[in-house]
Amino acid sequence: MELGIIGKARSGKTSLFNAVTRGTAQVGAYSSGNQPNVGMVHVPDPRVDALSEVYKTKKTTYAEIRWVDYPVGGFGNEGPGAQFVAEIAKMDAIVHVVRSFIDDSVPHPDETVDPHRDIEALDLELTFVDLGLIERRLSRLDQEMRSMPSAQRGELERHKELLQRMQAHLEDGKGLRSMSFNETENKELRAYQLITRLPMLLIVNIGEDDLARAAEIEAEFRARYSEPGIAVAALCAKIEAELSQMEPEDAAAFRADLGLPPESPLDRAIVAAYELLGLQSFLTAGDDECRAWTVPVGATAPQAAGRIHSDLEKGFIRAEVSTWQDVVAAKGSSAELKKAGKLRTEGKGYIVQDGDVINILFNL
Repeated sequence: MELGIIGKARSGKTSLFNAVTRGTAQVGAYSSGNQPNVGMVHVPDPRVDALSEVYKTKKTTYAEIRWVDYPVGGFGNEGPGAQFVAEIAKMDAIVHVVRSFIDDSVPHPDETVDPHRDIEALDLELTFVDLGLIERRLSRLDQEMRSMPSAQRGELERHKELLQRMQAHLEDGKGLRSMSFNETENKELRAYQLITRLPMLLIVNIGEDDLARAAEIEAEFRARYSEPGIAVAALCAKIEAELSQMEPEDAAAFRADLGLPPESPLDRAIVAAYELLGLQSFLTAGDDECRAWTVPVGATAPQAAGRIHSDLEKGFIRAEVSTWQDVVAAKGSSAELKKAGKLRTEGKGYIVQDGDVINILFNL
């Protein structure tokens, strides 16, 4: 999974990047470089940890997210942001960091902090990017159709109507992520680099003074930005960046001292990203390796097998399936799972569930 971080100057997006990468790709705040900061991060998963402890496994492998922190800049024809429009459009989702705190670290703090204004401004920029692309494509379609006999224009006319619907939707102030498309339309639109089709994780970056109100602020923004394809999380990126560099025990103690819940809001944000993208994880477990694999919600057992290796999907016979809780309770013993009736045999039509521990039986 690839997530692109965007946001206005001093929104704290680099602090968020430092927090999610847990210092492994540390960069300075207010970086003025013209290249994005990139970090590959393991997704914390207590289920994998529990299985690794049971099996005393040689190797533990988590799902991964590639985070890309793009330079601050407008997305018009000029500016750093414009250079990365095509690359951002290839992300699985965008993470918009919006500032909701007073910054006392700069000589003249901005007293007109207005996160709603900033959200609308960036949304408008991204809308103009997509509108420009659609308008250019419509112009080319008109040129193509003028040189074609009327009887041959059917497919292009249908595609033109699709683009015009999208154009009207954008002009109405709505992102394309809130539009519904059929399978044929989705296939056609894969060739377009449309940013507002991407799911968006909106990170409301609050100040330390608002930590106690984080849940309230998050609920407020969630109610206001309830458009399909958008998830919201409120957190203090500065605090999370500091906590990310501590040992887990020290970080937990610091959270308690601050009166924060033990669960990191970053972990909740990652869960929200998975939900936005319709993704889930199944697990494989054994003495050699315990591992999380990411698949779409609704994936079948053979598709999950193909995620491990294409040969497993081709030669799929059946899958042995248990919940990760049952595997832990049975201390990894297949005999105990069978005795308790907790080891199921599933065929090609089985729909994988989040947290399934799967063993693929195959023959080539």
